[in-house]
Amino acid sequence: MTANIESLVKTLSDRISGTGEVIVTAESLTGGMISAALTSVSGSSAWFERGFVTYTNEAKHQMLDVPQGILDRFTAVSAETVTHMLIGALKHSGASVAVAVSGIAGPTGALPGKPVGTVFIGWMRRDEIAEVVRCQFDGDRAAVREQTVEKALNGLLGYFDERP
Repeated sequence: MTANIESLVKTLSDRISGTGEVIVTAESLTGGMISAALTSVSGSSAWFERGFVTYTNEAKHQMLDVPQGILDRFTAVSAETVTHMLIGALKHSGASVAVAVSGIAGPTGALPGKPVGTVFIGWMRRDEIAEVVRCQFDGDRAAVREQTVEKALNGLLGYFDERP
């Protein structure tokens, strides 16, 4: 874990501790790296409940209720899929806030209009509208995954900055 990721998690921990907010993750291309980062600080069990690693379409459908039609029409690498991952993660947890990621870390897997490095990251508070962004990261597989974790954590931090 990079020093930047460690710093983001520490700041997030300080910000969320004592608020009653609880985070759930739904991860594809990061394979649990966001959950690992969040649980790297002592006391994270007070605000981190669980993480779903749904690397395949079948796992997204089975564990998070992502409709097969969404996966077929938009692919796993889409705002639509990430939105449903967020909804499913909140539905299948007691968390109040979800973060979800899906993308193409490479070096293979590019899709038409979605080159390697394309990542969708989303955040959602229970009973609110999802916020999903499309990112285009550079570098090798490790770099894309690391940038995804950083962006996801920054988004969570910003999410708590915006809402007292």
